[in-house]
Amino acid sequence: MLRMRPWPLAVGLLLLAGLWLGPLAEMARRAFSPHMILHLGVMVGAAPLIIIGVLRLLPGDFAPRHRYLGAFAASVYDFAVVWGWHLPVLHEAAARMNSAFAVQQLSFLTAGLALWWVCLAGRDARSDAAGAFAMLFASMHMAMLGVLLVLAQTLIYAPQFCLGAFGLDPLPDQQFGGGIMALFGALPYVVGGAYLASRLALQKT
Repeated sequence: MLRMRPWPLAVGLLLLAGLWLGPLAEMARRAFSPHMILHLGVMVGAAPLIIIGVLRLLPGDFAPRHRYLGAFAASVYDFAVVWGWHLPVLHEAAARMNSAFAVQQLSFLTAGLALWWVCLAGRDARSDAAGAFAMLFASMHMAMLGVLLVLAQTLIYAPQFCLGAFGLDPLPDQQFGGGIMALFGALPYVVGGAYLASRLALQKT
């Protein structure tokens, strides 16, 4: 039974390998919606599974000593990584250069790991409150960026990096990627925040 406890870690690592070693990584450098699927697969798919698996192996409270400061720092880092890599100059650099693409993907992973760790590692009311705040902020900025991409009426990125995918022309593909982010980028954080808020409420009753 004990051997089954860290299964989320194994699933998260397998998912990460599939995302980075499969065809999606190359597609992500030529079209926007594959980029967004890859981005979210790393940050809200593989990262929380890895953290949950690691925490199952480590009994005790491993949250930052300064709960709110840790949540704030992780939130700011997450925001900077997500919005920064969607600026045209950085997004296009990652599409052109292998080194920039590697840094982009590594920063997506580290930002996801940091945020989910801060939110899930604690075992007290302060940790749950700080984590719920961080999850709320992440859901808001993910949804906001996604909506901006959906509403864009022209290509934000150079045409050679927005060729379209899954049968979609470039602009609908960019808008589809924005929709993916607005929904599936925000939803995991909403669910995580609701879980932490409910846990906090139970501790206060």
